[in-house]
Amino acid sequence: MCGICGEIRFDGVQPSPLVQARMLEAIAPRGPDGSGMVIHAATALSHRRLSIIDLSPKARQPMVDAELGLTIAFNGCIYNYPELRAELSAMGYRFFSHGDTEVILKAWHAWGTACVERFHGMFAFVIHERDTNRVVMARDRFGIKPLYLARIGRSIRFASTLPALVKGGDIDTSIDRAALHHYMSFHAVVPPPRTILNGVKKLPPATIRVIDADGSETDSLYWNPPHRRDPALAHLSREEWRDRVLHALRTAVRRRMVADVPVGVLLSGGVDSSLITGLLAEEGQQDLMTFSVGFEEANGEKGDEFVYSDLIAKHFGTDHHRIFVPSSQLMEALPGVIGAMSEPMVSYDNVGFYLLAKEVSKHIRVVQSGQGADEVFAGYHWYPPLQDSRDVAGDYAKVFFDRSHAVLASQLNPDWMADGDVSRDLVAAHLLAPGAETPVDAALRLDSQVMLVDDPVKRVDNMTMAWGLEARVPFLDHELVELAATIPPDLKLADGGKGVLKDAARLVVPHEVIDRKKGYFPVPQLKYVDGPYLDMVRDALTSQAARERGLFRNDYLQRLFADPTGHITPLQGSELWQVGLMELWLQKQGV
Repeated sequence: MCGICGEIRFDGVQPSPLVQARMLEAIAPRGPDGSGMVIHAATALSHRRLSIIDLSPKARQPMVDAELGLTIAFNGCIYNYPELRAELSAMGYRFFSHGDTEVILKAWHAWGTACVERFHGMFAFVIHERDTNRVVMARDRFGIKPLYLARIGRSIRFASTLPALVKGGDIDTSIDRAALHHYMSFHAVVPPPRTILNGVKKLPPATIRVIDADGSETDSLYWNPPHRRDPALAHLSREEWRDRVLHALRTAVRRRMVADVPVGVLLSGGVDSSLITGLLAEEGQQDLMTFSVGFEEANGEKGDEFVYSDLIAKHFGTDHHRIFVPSSQLMEALPGVIGAMSEPMVSYDNVGFYLLAKEVSKHIRVVQSGQGADEVFAGYHWYPPLQDSRDVAGDYAKVFFDRSHAVLASQLNPDWMADGDVSRDLVAAHLLAPGAETPVDAALRLDSQVMLVDDPVKRVDNMTMAWGLEARVPFLDHELVELAATIPPDLKLADGGKGVLKDAARLVVPHEVIDRKKGYFPVPQLKYVDGPYLDMVRDALTSQAARERGLFRNDYLQRLFADPTGHITPLQGSELWQVGLMELWLQKQGV
């Protein structure tokens, strides 16, 4: 796990080392163990290292393979690299290091664009070919590892974070109106290639891009599993599906144990992280460390789920760390949380992950986390209403969108409204695309391939990497997800959601964490914006910078200031926090 950045020029000018240095400084928290920069003619690759696999200097990056004429900057982890290394060695390739980075180089040389189909893992990498001056970029199937891009004149810059590109300079920082529409409507999800800034894009997940020396680009989408039933599996019983899920999840957890440092768990006390903890314990993980976070209650809403995380820690005998965050510490952390966001992310979970990662990073460098289970196994409340839908796009918007296009028009100033209901159009195009057998299948595909990428997954990456902590997500093992996509929706919707996963969990963890109401990272102080939080948000939204920007109608802001708790979105988010977070982020980035 690391941070990467660089530049590709098409005008014959060498990339500026000073620009590289500025971007490297911005991504320094992602890689506290070292840095490197390689400039080959018109291409620069730079890297910040977090040592997880092959801790020796031989694995430092950017890695240059002089024999093959390849240089790579890589962020992530290829879990099956030992098997791939053995296969490549049998083909005659010689290795000078012992980690996964060099395996990617050899795999690209051996198999070309098809190499990514062989990788089990999370990754964003950029490879430069000495002899052709081609550049290759790739991102993992779920976009777990980010890759932001900016075209500046006749050059392309790239980085693991958007703020790093801004720090590099010369970026068009004007706001993308369609992206703003997504942020306000599609629950802060801004799908690729867009970001909130017109001058910065992102490489889509499951994509490998080849950039020729003249600047022409070719993209290949290498993964898009069908969400429909396999006739060959129609005979399977619920118990047989349970056993297949548990076997696939065991494999996913085992894969993510590969490291030259200890691996822990972010334990919320929910079924997903509890199941991961149980499977790691079964695998014989010694002195397994688990970590939970809780906050002060507000407005009568409890701010922790320690009763469940404590139960799991005791059951499996983990080395458990319970982290309680008083309100004063939460307030102090918010500037750091907002600064760690590559894009504005409205979820309250951000501060939870940020403060949890801060504590965890004092003990270990790698954790497994339960993100993805709800999007893969139908754990959210908006899936059951879609079962018999005759208008999946309209019905999905009713249960997931924060506001309609018409309502948004009464909240944004006219100059900032997109040309049409772009969020509804985007979601409808994805939901109605072929390959999904039922409306629930279509929603699960949308959420696992779009929403998940630019909300929960991005949140975990940004907040953990702010403290040099690597988070691995076994529920996003692509073979597990391919299996889940074939399971009949009624088995996933059973028992209040995630039925087949709960069936598997009953064979591993105590029923108390399974048969309970679904929980989240509760941060009630941010849901019910009051006191110093209200002052902070009001100051940002009434500042000179905000007035000059003029995103939101003044009458709408005044309604929010007067009654913050009276304006809660359908997904139980604060409208005031949503608009305030946008302005706070823009100001934090100097936009």
